Amino acid sequence: MFPTRTGHRAAAAILAAVLLAPLAACGNDSGKGGANATGGPDADRLTVLAASSLTDVFRTAGAAYEKAHPGTKVTFSFAGSQELAAQVRQGAPADALVTADTKTMDGLAPDTGKPVVIARNRLVIATEEGNPMGIDSLDDLAGTGLKVVLAAPEVPVGRYSRQILDARGLEVKPVSEEPNVRAVLSKVELGEADAGLVYRTDATLAADRTDAVDIPDEQNAVASYPAATLTSSQHADAAEAFLTWLSGPEAQKILRDAGFRQP
Repeated sequence: MFPTRTGHRAAAAILAAVLLAPLAACGNDSGKGGANATGGPDADRLTVLAASSLTDVFRTAGAAYEKAHPGTKVTFSFAGSQELAAQVRQGAPADALVTADTKTMDGLAPDTGKPVVIARNRLVIATEEGNPMGIDSLDDLAGTGLKVVLAAPEVPVGRYSRQILDARGLEVKPVSEEPNVRAVLSKVELGEADAGLVYRTDATLAADRTDAVDIPDEQNAVASYPAATLTSSQHADAAEAFLTWLSGPEAQKILRDAGFRQP
């Protein structure tokens, strides 16, 4: 006897819950102790699935939100947007989603509320510290002997990367294709690649370990970050309140200070 469709969905939901359980135990991962200690047993406990490039800024934002809303605890699960989409489709027990592109979010329309863009970003070329290969522009990435790493095509930053390379007719064969932007940056930091295309905000965080080569706006791509509640949320009102806060002045200042552009 074969499993029913309902059985498959139930199994997927259980698997997603198991995968997210360690994250829920860690709170919002914004630091040891601190804001995660707020809220009692009756607190609203939100789980937010968020793109990897939001890791640091959302830890800061989460701590600020919990401080201003002592009855709420926010847990973040960070991953590539395509991985987050898979979690949503598998029934992950979460309340809100923030992706690094509108395409991924639009593909989840049956599972989300109306998305709102909370920030934007741009790409830069990350190089080893000191830029030993003398990379000055996108054109240099097509040079022979240069080890370039990109995010995989299904990852938002990977799509943006290929978009701007294709627009200039550049053929770049990456030495590896990574699951998210942080993995691309890590390859460059470790000296396993000479260069990689990453978001400006990620390069800024690694400024003491890598260099960044700006890409002119006319050759660049704009990454949009839409946020939406999940229809399966058990804390719909609290999730909506958090997303409203993300579009407000306090959160927007945190995003702006981290190098994100305004919506």
